[in-house]
Amino acid sequence: MKRKVITLSRVVHAGVVNFIRNASLAIAAMAVMVVTLTIILFSIVTNATFANTIQQITNKIDISVYLKDDVNKEDTNKLIGELKHLPNVQSVKYLSKEDALKRYLSQNAGNEQLLQAVNETSNPLPATVLIKPRDLNKIQDIKDFLSKPAQTQLQSDQPSYSGDRKEAIDKITHATNLLREIGIVTVLVFAVISALIIFNTIQMAIFNRRDEIQIMRLLGASTGYIRGPFIVESIIYGILSAVISVLIINSAFVASSSALQASSLGLLDIGYASNFFNSHFLWLLTLQLGIGIVIGAASSAIATRRYLKFKTSK
Repeated sequence: MKRKVITLSRVVHAGVVNFIRNASLAIAAMAVMVVTLTIILFSIVTNATFANTIQQITNKIDISVYLKDDVNKEDTNKLIGELKHLPNVQSVKYLSKEDALKRYLSQNAGNEQLLQAVNETSNPLPATVLIKPRDLNKIQDIKDFLSKPAQTQLQSDQPSYSGDRKEAIDKITHATNLLREIGIVTVLVFAVISALIIFNTIQMAIFNRRDEIQIMRLLGASTGYIRGPFIVESIIYGILSAVISVLIINSAFVASSSALQASSLGLLDIGYASNFFNSHFLWLLTLQLGIGIVIGAASSAIATRRYLKFKTSK
């Protein structure tokens, strides 16, 4: 056990020495890895922020189904029951004509002309069924259900999810989904570029140390002992790049919230994004370290396996 610990410490020490010795190559490899990990981290934070934004929008949106005055209680309860069984329906609330009027008066409390117009006539508002969806991306399923002949004959008018309101909701969901897909593709592209650069960096390091490696092999050094320092070196790339990427994102949030006094950037709620980053800091740092180590170690392992051409038997 003691021997393994000593061997491991020597491998780690050799890897650190290699990192310092190949500082110029390390900077090039780390630069691309920093970009990759920064994009990954930013994508995670923005996806969480978009998800929160969509959830807030969803919580404020309901679909209003306006019922005819002659619809009886049995048909109303049947409609409500069927709506509750739809997968994308979070809740269903029934408003009688009186409740609908109270809600209308409350929502338009500051508009004297509308209030006066309503007071001068008998209650013109129909009984209403309010539907709160779970997912705006699947809201069309609810509309399709309400468009069936059995349901349309109960309605006095089109549901509220139509026209400009529908178009606005669809634009928001389309934009967030598009940004998420772009983020995933960008991350994959830069991850591959990072792996290739680290691969080439380790290859050059092996070439520069080919005489030293040959001597180690002649002296009976094990496969793991020769390969180990290169893997440790690439792991250092990943660790430092992960830390730098976290510092970059943290600095960006500090600058946007303090110096720029910004609260949002388009659909991106900077306030929520900054709070999410701070509250999940350790988890995000651990994730970045893990991704950086995996990219570095995997690239190095492939490079050493290919270019050192170890032989387990002779």
